Amino acid sequence: MRKLITLLIALSSLLSCVQGSNRNYRYGEEQSIDKSKDTAQTSAQNNILDIQNSIKVGAEITDAYFPLIKDKRIAVMSNQTGIVGDEHLVDMLVKEGLNVVGIFSPEHGFRGTADAGEHVASSVDDKTGISIWSLYGSGSGKPSASRMKEFDVLLFDLQDVGLRFYTYYISMMRLMDACAEHNKKMIVLDRPNPNGMYVDGPILDMRHRSGVGALPIPVVHGMTLGELALMINGEKWLPKGRECDLTVVSCKNYTHQTPYELPVAPSPNLPNIHSIYLYPSTCLFEGTVMSLGRGTSFPFEVYGHPNYKNSTFSFTPRSVSGAKNPPLLNKKCYGVDLRDIPNDEIINNGFDLSYVIDAYNNLNIGNK
Repeated sequence: MRKLITLLIALSSLLSCVQGSNRNYRYGEEQSIDKSKDTAQTSAQNNILDIQNSIKVGAEITDAYFPLIKDKRIAVMSNQTGIVGDEHLVDMLVKEGLNVVGIFSPEHGFRGTADAGEHVASSVDDKTGISIWSLYGSGSGKPSASRMKEFDVLLFDLQDVGLRFYTYYISMMRLMDACAEHNKKMIVLDRPNPNGMYVDGPILDMRHRSGVGALPIPVVHGMTLGELALMINGEKWLPKGRECDLTVVSCKNYTHQTPYELPVAPSPNLPNIHSIYLYPSTCLFEGTVMSLGRGTSFPFEVYGHPNYKNSTFSFTPRSVSGAKNPPLLNKKCYGVDLRDIPNDEIINNGFDLSYVIDAYNNLNIGNK
């Protein structure tokens, strides 16, 4: 059965490469995007907003988890995306008189401003005075045994984007393992997956497991973090078959076909829903000679290189917040602007290898 699923996903990936040959690429000079909307588009957007406003994320459903954390020492794993209404989860818990003793922070830090892969040091939250315990860049990515003794229950609230190489689920899995090992309860406050309407891409060969790929799941896995946490427990993917004492507080009024735009950017280089939809495909340029727009105002929505052929569109990566030293820093890159591709087309194309194929065919650097 697993081989059949893998084959179907592989076929889906190949089909996505050849779908939509009439691409809405832009190879000409960079221009400002026309943001005017006609009446139909405005009406559609209003409908989406109405649907989105009806969604309740796990953190909002306090009657489902407050009884589990009352009179307990609480640790929170969250970042800038942990919003409940118009305030942060931590601020809300403190206001309610609950005993938050520490905050774990993932990649990009508690406030979400660090570069990808940058070491994030432990510190203190200026607003609440609560200690921030960094996990990212610490080696194992798990709290120490002494740290685990400082709390009774762990609340996990992060906004994910549904990709195997987006690292928040790896932080979640490591915390699940630590909680299982030290007999601590973990509560996942779930949030919608903006890429949760489809599943696509190959399943990870676990011989290539790394810090950006840790489970045998497709590139676009289609699950919320809460659903993935339940799968991790059910499939016994934690080391030594451990099982976490897990509670998932699911979203209300949400299905995987519900359109959802994030109220807060999940990380510095995914600033909008368009970049999040393109991310499964353009992130394949990470670790290559290409720039995918880090150091610009449109990361993951373009790709290019100084030697890219057949294009007059250009951009120049600069040192900016969240991308202090981007690839091809201060070098003029020629390439492709994907910002005009409609969201529906990106979703229909799925995990799309055509951008990588296009770059390979137009990169004027010999066999490199």
